[in-house]
Amino acid sequence: MLDLFPIVVLLPLLGFLHNGLLKDRIPHRFAGAIGTLAVFIPFLITLGAFNEFNPMERTAPHLVPVFDWIVIGNFKTSFGYQIDQLSLYMTLIITGIGSLIHLYSMGYMKGNKGYNRFFAYLNLFIFCMLNLVLSDNLVLTFLGWEGVGLASYLLIGFDYDKTSAAEAGMKAFILNRIGDVGFILGTGFLFWLGGSLQYLTLQTNVSGLGVFSEYANLIALFFFIAAMGKSAQIPLYVWLPDAMAGPTPVSALIHAATMVTAGVFLIVRLNFVFYLAPDTSFFIACIGATTALFAATIGLLQNDIKKILAYSTVSQLGFMFLAMGSMSYVAGLFHLMTHAFFKALLFLGAGSVIHALHHEQNIKHMGKLFGKIKITSITFLLGTLAIAGFFPFSGFFSKDLILEKTYSYGAYGSILWTVGVVAAFFTSFYMFRLVFVVFFGKDNTDSHHKIHESPWTMTFPLVVLAIGAVFAGFLQTPHFFLHIDSLGRYFAPVLQTGVELATKNGAFVKHVELTHEVEFSLAIFSLGVASIGLLSAYFIYQKKQSQVLEEHTGFRKILFHKYYIDELYDVFFVKPYVFVSKLVAYTIDTKVLDRFFIGIGGSFGVIANGLRRLQSGFIGDYALYVVLGTFCILVYLLTRGV
Repeated sequence: MLDLFPIVVLLPLLGFLHNGLLKDRIPHRFAGAIGTLAVFIPFLITLGAFNEFNPMERTAPHLVPVFDWIVIGNFKTSFGYQIDQLSLYMTLIITGIGSLIHLYSMGYMKGNKGYNRFFAYLNLFIFCMLNLVLSDNLVLTFLGWEGVGLASYLLIGFDYDKTSAAEAGMKAFILNRIGDVGFILGTGFLFWLGGSLQYLTLQTNVSGLGVFSEYANLIALFFFIAAMGKSAQIPLYVWLPDAMAGPTPVSALIHAATMVTAGVFLIVRLNFVFYLAPDTSFFIACIGATTALFAATIGLLQNDIKKILAYSTVSQLGFMFLAMGSMSYVAGLFHLMTHAFFKALLFLGAGSVIHALHHEQNIKHMGKLFGKIKITSITFLLGTLAIAGFFPFSGFFSKDLILEKTYSYGAYGSILWTVGVVAAFFTSFYMFRLVFVVFFGKDNTDSHHKIHESPWTMTFPLVVLAIGAVFAGFLQTPHFFLHIDSLGRYFAPVLQTGVELATKNGAFVKHVELTHEVEFSLAIFSLGVASIGLLSAYFIYQKKQSQVLEEHTGFRKILFHKYYIDELYDVFFVKPYVFVSKLVAYTIDTKVLDRFFIGIGGSFGVIANGLRRLQSGFIGDYALYVVLGTFCILVYLLTRGV
């Protein structure tokens, strides 16, 4: 199975080519089936490889070279894949969640004129993401990194005839290019110091390079800038909420299983750099905590059901980077997996609500849906309990592990923990606000439309994802329940080199050992905070039946308008850039450079016209030139006294 892994990557590519090239010639059902199988079959192959690889015992990665790609002098990079605990873990999430989203799309996109094109784009997205996580070198990772950027541009702007969708796709593309500068700079530094871009070779080379630790913080910072763009951290997060312009399955795919988790994956893959960069890691933790709280506050007053979930994604990514910054890579990857289940469930559930209400997205125009679309309602409630961190749902275990590791991280751990707890409270509040308003609140739906449950192609993925949202947390239970660090042992081979390097260079930040009583107290406190968020939302939006308002005053207005960050970016970055561009295009280029070079051309024309008269073709003119020339020579000789 391990040697079949190129097929795992090839099938989504073939699905993309098939549905893309034949989009006008094949029926929709056939295109949807091909697109879904192109992701589901790789999932089955990955499951088989997982069992064959026995990742709990095997430590050496399995390399699958495909062909030599770029060979320039001493520089050589291949098109090949590295199968280890991390890449298998990510591939299972991408293909597993991705295949469910493809199946869901078959029902959600029914009747859409761009149906076949949509599935082609979905397959392209999966193909690029698989190259990103499976590659054995930074160049191929960057190819996948840029590929998911392209695919996200195509999917977000899928309805390109809508101005909002086209602008949202462009916004995502541009902001990710800003982050990509960091990726390129970090890659250049690593090649300069390590002499290779193959991950295993880099680990070996930097292990014996004492000077590497001096550059580790800088290199780590460059790669974190890349992660800021792809994983929507402050200040490059603003593209992600606007990505809601694409169809709902796109939102689920981008937010849950693929693109936005790429930054988390990159940090773990380069853990041998980040373990040696405690200063940058602390900065990452601060950015992650700030993003988690900042985005959670914005989500409090949003009325678009997809925008609420979008800001929750930004917030949950902040938790993941809080784990990355506190060097709790296992906790971050654990939350990445549980988040994939409940966030895909929530987005697809929101899509089912939108489908039932004939594309209505404003929660002001919803209410009392629980009895009308029961499967959607129950599964959405389970996803909400998971993201809010209630026991025994998956989000409780992963979020609690992050907060526990943060609390025990260095001198500032308690401060970062406090920020995380406050963000968790807001998460519980705005998610249950959403639940109470949409499913239990006053009925504000349009009475002219018949509300109906979605087809099985949409509800079946919801049920499967709900099972994951409920039970996935038991893969890594807290120490006070079972004294088994299952995921810690699973990822140990991937993190081993980084830990050894950091220990050898004195850069390793060891977490304070917490007693089981303290761990239990932290978990109970976190659960209490989530409960307070639920009760607050219940009393405000269910018991008092408070209305969801469009207009706000004071600080509520600031929150409703998302702190005016987009407006500030527009004033300080977009408009100055547009002004400079117009100045260069219409003033410097047209009135200065063009006139300068046109003037040069014109002067040569004047000279040419003058010289052309010397070649008139008349013998009399030539005789005159000879006389004049002779006369000038005589005058010159006489004046020189010859």
